[in-house]
Amino acid sequence: MKNQIFFLTLLLSSFSCSDNGGDNPTEETGEVPAVFQRFTDNVTLYVDGDYLVIETDDLPNHPSPYFSQSDSRYEAYNGNNSNYHQNPNSIIEQSMTFRIPLNPQPASSNAATPLGAMGISINGVVFFNQYAGPNNQALTSEIDSFDQYLGHPQQQGAYHYHQEPTYLTSTNGSDALLGWLLDGYPVYGPVENGQRISNSDLDAFHGHSHVTADYPNGIYHYHITDADPYINGSGFYGVPGTVSN
Repeated sequence: MKNQIFFLTLLLSSFSCSDNGGDNPTEETGEVPAVFQRFTDNVTLYVDGDYLVIETDDLPNHPSPYFSQSDSRYEAYNGNNSNYHQNPNSIIEQSMTFRIPLNPQPASSNAATPLGAMGISINGVVFFNQYAGPNNQALTSEIDSFDQYLGHPQQQGAYHYHQEPTYLTSTNGSDALLGWLLDGYPVYGPVENGQRISNSDLDAFHGHSHVTADYPNGIYHYHITDADPYINGSGFYGVPGTVSN
């Protein structure tokens, strides 16, 4: 009987100690990887299989003239765009759910980014692409409605960034990790190794691959620049997840 108990104990122990080579401990533990703990507290995170689920209210953690004037978060425009004109929309709390790959993979056929949310920043505000509307309309005039932190709301009140989220870069640094696109690859600011990044430093998707402070084994990552296409170029580098609201 003792031998049977001992054998059973060894058998159970061998199952509990097995691993997958250490490549992706989240598959085994269900824990949210530490790199994603940068999100602000208006974001809820959990792991669902091979995906990180991100739930956000899409409310910026900085003031904006797009809040109601009776709201404590209201701040009149004080940016440096002399052509600024406020659009007729107001910031409205959203309920958005992202499912992004925990282990992003390059796509064999690269999908175009949508006109709506294509990613999410660490303060829970969504990223939009470089177009103002269908048929690849340029942001030329829409830029003049961006508030002092370079965001604005669309018709349903969803606040978003098409360009550098300057509140985040001024707070965390221009070389900081700013968020992720739907394909699970990270988005960094416009500075790397003390040098400002230009579009010519990046590939057609607006990124490149190497080691970063957050990914010591190296990873493909996007960079925000100050010229079109700003955040993303010719679609997603990787296989995108989904977003719903």
